[in-house]
Parts: sequence; C-alpha cells; structure tokens
Amino acid sequence: MVGNSSHKKSAARFYAVQALFQMEHSALTVDSVIMEFEEYRIGVEYNGIKMVDCNLPMFKTILNNAVDNQDKIDQVTDRALAKNWPIERIDPTLRALFRASGAEFFSEILPAKVIIVEYLDVAQAFFSQTKEIKFVNAVLDHMAREFSPKSFE
Repeated sequence: MVGNSSHKKSAARFYAVQALFQMEHSALTVDSVIMEFEEYRIGVEYNGIKMVDCNLPMFKTILNNAVDNQDKIDQVTDRALAKNWPIERIDPTLRALFRASGAEFFSEILPAKVIIVEYLDVAQAFFSQTKEIKFVNAVLDHMAREFSPKSFE
C-alpha cells in the first residue's frame, strides 16, 4: 500500500474521516489536527508496525474544504437523512464520513459516482454491518445528486 497512488488517496480519505471525528470531540483546530496527523500517524511506526502513508495534499484539502464548507455540507446531509434524524443524532463517525465526502462533492474535482465508491470503501473500514453500508450508500447518493445533479443525467 505504501507506493500506490490510489492507495495513498484512499488513505487520505480514511485519515480525513479520523481527523474530522477527532476535531468534533476536541478543541483542536484544523491546523493542529493536520500537524498531529503528520507527526504521529501518517507513515509513522508504532511497535514495529508502520502506519500507511497517504496523499498529504489531498488529506489537507479534504479537511480544509470540510471545515470551510461544513454548514453547507451539513445542510445537504440533513436533507438526505430521515426527518426525525438530523445530522446531530447520527453516529459521529458517520458525520465525519459525510463531511469528508461532502468536501469532495463540493470541490467537484472527481465524478460524484467515484466519490461514492471511495467513501463506501472507507465506511467498510469503520462499519462491518451491511445495514450501515447501505445507509451510507443511500445518504451519499442523495448528497451526490444534490451537489452534482448533472452527474446523474
């Protein structure tokens, strides 16, 4: 996984979800979390096990876009959720995942369908139940259609 460009991009998404989760549960700023991940997580060795390297510019871009556009991303996510389940009520890992994916939808660099597939892979790293993955797929599909309606024509 160390040298492959697509694996490094997947790792950037995975780390971005972790970092957004951490930011929500601490008073750390985006810059402090980025610094912490660079120093203590990304590519670092712990007890003989080397953590995966990632595409660092992509990691930073996802985090900064998620933070800068969080209100808009959360509004789109809220519209994708059931009426009685606002974003504040869902699992914090899911919130972080939806914010990271929303940052990529918002940037419109990749096709929406690619972003959905990538974040379904990330979701599988956090959730083992099929129902959570189906839920993530449904929400991401709704978000993608709102952020990039032309991708579905």
